[in-house]
Amino acid sequence: MAHFAKIENGVVREVIVIGNDDAPTEADGQTFIASIGLKGEWVQTSYNNNPVEGQDRGKYAGIGDLWDGEQFTTPNGAAE
Repeated sequence: MAHFAKIENGVVREVIVIGNDDAPTEADGQTFIASIGLKGEWVQTSYNNNPVEGQDRGKYAGIGDLWDGEQFTTPNGAAE
């Protein structure tokens, strides 16, 4: 399964799961997400903290986490 986070103004608003066949790459996953009518910026995240296409994404994205364009982080003062 592939996990994607919806990003709005650098904040994770939603996390969805799609099949690996629909997301062999991050770009393919983003294309699939758009094809089913979900709008916005979607970034792949790894439940197992595996690098996504060679890039360390920091942590698994959760609602309210921050996205800086490279990694997901927990906001200051929030419990991890």
